[in-house]
Amino acid sequence: MTETPLRNLLTDIDGIAVGSAHDATICSGVTVVLAPEGTVAAVDVRGGGPGTLETDALSPDGTVDEVNAIVLSGGSAFGLAAAAGVRDWLAAKGIGFAVREACVPIVAQAILFDLLNGGAKQDLSENYARLAKSACAGATRGDFSLGSAGAGFGATTANLRGGLGSASADLGSGLKVAALVAANPLGTVTMGGTRHFWAHPFERASEYGGHGPPPGWTGPPEPPPLKGAEAENTTLAIVATNARLDKRTARRLAIMAQTGLARAIHPVHTPLDGDVVFTLATGKVALEDPITGLARLGSAAADTLARAIARAIYEAAPAPVGWRGPPSYRERFGESSG
Repeated sequence: MTETPLRNLLTDIDGIAVGSAHDATICSGVTVVLAPEGTVAAVDVRGGGPGTLETDALSPDGTVDEVNAIVLSGGSAFGLAAAAGVRDWLAAKGIGFAVREACVPIVAQAILFDLLNGGAKQDLSENYARLAKSACAGATRGDFSLGSAGAGFGATTANLRGGLGSASADLGSGLKVAALVAANPLGTVTMGGTRHFWAHPFERASEYGGHGPPPGWTGPPEPPPLKGAEAENTTLAIVATNARLDKRTARRLAIMAQTGLARAIHPVHTPLDGDVVFTLATGKVALEDPITGLARLGSAAADTLARAIARAIYEAAPAPVGWRGPPSYRERFGESSG
């Protein structure tokens, strides 16, 4: 593997485009990932309180093999309106599953709960459809913003502001994997009250401060700090690769990638989280071996997802006016991402 990926973003997978839009007045947002033609998708749901659309279509026995877009959104159930905005935008461009003369875009979605973080929570469904169209219009195959952007804008952890994170890795021989996450877990991403991240063993090039483990650390706090039962929870992730996978092996990649959440969040997959990992496979590079190659890819996906989660919190901006949540990493620890 190379030590420094070109962008360290999901867009390191050729053909993938990412767009985000948020509204500070509602303290929430939407992130859209547009997939190139022929992209295979799958999903693995681990949290106890998920909110999703079209995940059954991504199951191995589903009729449709390809997906056109995946949407991550705040807003809980109201945020599910974002998928309609994306479908309308794609349909206007003639992108979707052809049913004779009809065109039906295949758009999967997952939502997180950010309804108690402040902001004006009126006309939410209309706002999410609007934000989704804006995210599609601004989607890029290049650099995009992390931290307090898109679906991560209203996110929180037990002790810090959450956010949107991404990371990537080059496995050699042209094979790549990348992750995008909206981190909004019930638990913590940092170790206790310190500035150090649970994901510190997987960090590359000081991408989230280079702090390593805390000196003299003897173990996790008992009990670990948690947000209240009424608070905002769920971590949503997309893992993309240029590997050639079918829906069954793409699902296995999603299952293995879930380990990245456990490496970066304490605790994870609780009854109050709706944790979801989608996978996208663009099919440009064949695995050298179908078994060991997939195992190696899944291991790298988990590491990359853990890094993306830490970056999401590290990159979060100071809270906006009217915010009802914990401070950002920068506010608490007096540093910026530079």
